[in-house]
Amino acid sequence: MKKILAIGLSIVFTLAVVLTCASCGKTVNRADTKKSEGVMTYGEYLAAPVDSEVVIEAYIQAKQLYSEQYGNTSLYLQDAEGGYFAYRVKCTAEEYAKFEIGKKVKITGTKTEWEGEVEFAEGTAKVELLEGKYVAEAKDATKVLANEEELIKLQNQFVSFKGLTVAASKDIDGNDVAYLYKWNGTGSEGDDLYFYVELDGKKYQFLVESDLCGADTEVYKAVKNLKIGDKINVEGFLYWYKGVNPHITGVKVVK
Repeated sequence: MKKILAIGLSIVFTLAVVLTCASCGKTVNRADTKKSEGVMTYGEYLAAPVDSEVVIEAYIQAKQLYSEQYGNTSLYLQDAEGGYFAYRVKCTAEEYAKFEIGKKVKITGTKTEWEGEVEFAEGTAKVELLEGKYVAEAKDATKVLANEEELIKLQNQFVSFKGLTVAASKDIDGNDVAYLYKWNGTGSEGDDLYFYVELDGKKYQFLVESDLCGADTEVYKAVKNLKIGDKINVEGFLYWYKGVNPHITGVKVVK
């Protein structure tokens, strides 16, 4: 009897821990693979023509800052099959507050493509909150960084790259620097941060999207402390712009 009671208490305790962690957004659990009627699989979403209506169910992984001026935000989403990006979703400040990290949502909108990035077109995504929570772990994409055909299959997913070397960027005066404000160095504090990395002799430009990770965030500060030649591991969302252009959310200098 005591053994049965102990097992029962253990199960209750385990469930309590899972539920408690899930409520704080730190649980990494399994994404529901079932889709509601009329909802597309990731494969069906990719196969849908540009400018057609698409319907998905996925989980919010990150959200950009709310624009009071335009009443919108952009959402990074993921399910068990793939990643999605909803550009400039119209919402009120109250609705924005409900877009919690990990929250399951149903989104109906227009599919579009811009310089290789497949996404929900600006202002078309209609978001319905659902029951369920999932926070994705970063998928190691280091081995496919140089293989665009394989890498693009991870588009918009939360990924990591390891063992990169910080490469030089050229500022507007032609000096070698570890990062730039804006892609061409014409920006200032608070703007997007761009930096180059090298892996196996190839060079890539990554960025910290300031609307996602502003000047007060750890990753923004970390990039500003980088030095040319530093070895780093990074993680972020695999955005695409004329090739891989990840929105980096974490940087760690390694030996």
